[in-house]
Amino acid sequence: MLTDSHCHLDKVDLSLFDNKFENMINAAHEADVNRFLCVCIDTENFPKVLKPAQDFDNIYCSVGVHPTHKDSYHPTVEELVELAKPEEVIAIGETGLDNFHSNKGLDEGEEAENMQWQHDLFRTHIRAAIITQKPLIIHTREAREDTIRILKEENAQKVGGVMHCFVEDWEMAQKAMDLNFYISFSGIVSFNSAKELQDVAKRVPADKYLIETDSPWLAPVPKRGKPNQPAYVKYVAEKMAELRECSYETIAKESTENFNRLFKI
Repeated sequence: MLTDSHCHLDKVDLSLFDNKFENMINAAHEADVNRFLCVCIDTENFPKVLKPAQDFDNIYCSVGVHPTHKDSYHPTVEELVELAKPEEVIAIGETGLDNFHSNKGLDEGEEAENMQWQHDLFRTHIRAAIITQKPLIIHTREAREDTIRILKEENAQKVGGVMHCFVEDWEMAQKAMDLNFYISFSGIVSFNSAKELQDVAKRVPADKYLIETDSPWLAPVPKRGKPNQPAYVKYVAEKMAELRECSYETIAKESTENFNRLFKI
């Protein structure tokens, strides 16, 4: 049994499934994917993220605001804590820092101003996670030092979490794991160009990794370039098995056990 530890079920194009949500879930079941964490990227859309988790026993969700969503509503700590009360909400995020997408076309002064709201919002999420005792889902892109620094300053190790769709190096992975964070591998690990990431996948301890699709984006080889879906997490598992020189069944078992442990399932 596989778990897609990070997907955006509310964003998947259901026209590929005769416009039926159940068909998407059934397609995943046929690929041995039986549980899903539907991740929130803005609070305005949170009801659409929460509803599938309330309707299906094997779907869970998170609440948070993505670090590139500057124009979304930015909740307070208290508001995030309130939104996280339903039992189906098992994590806080997706949150973090993104210097790559957010600063395109900006000069140095504008970059500093732009990153300040990200830093503030990131701290808000960490504080809410500590209050609720729910793990964090972290997005980080070209912000290694600041991400680790803020996690330390806010004592994020008290709740831990996952570095989702990890694309950094082994040094960054070690620093994150030292702070009680898991490393999650998406379809990017199957890309031929992802040699540094594949090295991380080989070295990460068996009890510290997850697998995900990040659907509907980043479809793995052999579906690269096509719309992603939870069923395709099986290709991530197959690539991880190849890199770690173990069986597919081992990846399924370890990643599912790690998901259970992190999110207290």
